[in-house]
Order: sequence, then C-alpha cells, then structure tokens
Amino acid sequence: MAARSPPRVALVYADLKKAGVPLLAYGNFLTVTVNFLILAFLIFMLVRQINKLKRNGPPEPAAPPSQELMVLKDIRDELAGRRVSI
Repeated sequence: MAARSPPRVALVYADLKKAGVPLLAYGNFLTVTVNFLILAFLIFMLVRQINKLKRNGPPEPAAPPSQELMVLKDIRDELAGRRVSI
C-alpha cells in the first residue's frame, strides 16, 4: 500500500475565508489605520500651509471711539465715582 500524503492545509487567508473560518484580519485594520493617519496628517499640513499663505499684514487700527461712546464712558465713570448709601 502506498503511503497517503496528508490533506492540504489551508493557511492562506483567502482559502480560510472561503472555507468559512472566522478570522480577525488585524493586518488589514492596521493598514487602513496607518493609511488614514498619513492622509489626515497630509491634509492637516496642506491646510496649515494654505492658512499661512492667506495671512495678511498687520490688522487695521481700530476706529476712534464715537462721540456717543465717549459720553457713555463719562456717565459710567461718574456713576462709578458716586457712593450710594442705603
């Protein structure tokens, strides 16, 4: 009698998946995660550089206070200077 060779053992992911063996494909998960992090970093750097290019010169000086604002400040200062006793 001839010796029988052992049956072929499926060790390839595709063969195991086809056979219905439940697998945890952590390698695929890690690949997708690393690809996402690389892409997110590149987009971050792109947006950062665009924002640097958009920066304008120094901001414009504030407009001088209006007459109404000056009057209101005077009223506030006068009221703050009074001491009300009850």
